[in-house]
Amino acid sequence: MPAHFPEVAVQRRTTIAHIVASGVVSGGLWLALWLLLPPIPGMGEPFARVMFGLGCVAVAMLLVFVPGVEAVAHERLVSPAIDPLADYETRRMRINARYLQNTLEQSLPFAAGLLLLCYYARDGGAMRAAAAVTAVWILTRWAFWIGYHKSPLLRGWGAAGMLQSMIVLGYVVYRFGESYGGPLLGLAPLILFGAIEAWLFVATARPPAPRDEASSASDAAVSSAS
Repeated sequence: MPAHFPEVAVQRRTTIAHIVASGVVSGGLWLALWLLLPPIPGMGEPFARVMFGLGCVAVAMLLVFVPGVEAVAHERLVSPAIDPLADYETRRMRINARYLQNTLEQSLPFAAGLLLLCYYARDGGAMRAAAAVTAVWILTRWAFWIGYHKSPLLRGWGAAGMLQSMIVLGYVVYRFGESYGGPLLGLAPLILFGAIEAWLFVATARPPAPRDEASSASDAAVSSAS
């Protein structure tokens, strides 16, 4: 780790520890729900399974996304931030806004993966996976939000939700490709994604060097002139 970022190594180890703990707890919760939940009735037809998936998405959005919108809105109503151009922002509002943005980003892979998981499920027994995925995603989003307010590094407790969405997406993308072109077509997008992920690890392995004050002042002057 470069000398100009001495604290990053410690923060990274702490964050990784939280992420690992989150994965262990979330994996155990998912397995418990899978084993303990009864089969979902009436799941014989694909339409019924997809409708169940849409219902799960709706519940998740009500419990996870809408509260984030409300948290920001309520704070705006009682502060100078009621004028969005006033550049007023408390730490709490900043965290809530970042939670809201992060949840919006993670909602897309969650919903896409969940709906296709429901479509490819065989029966009501297999549909327990969709219920477990939804419950774990909701709880990890709450863990991210609460942890963020306690300490930015504690937001790592919510990372398992995104990991779950990536696993589900990988599975359903393989099923999609395999159903139309066999295993090779199913594996092709997964291999491409793996290559992109590997490139990202390599490209971000070394953080950028800090910019000196003279360079920053020069950039600011150019920006003002333009």
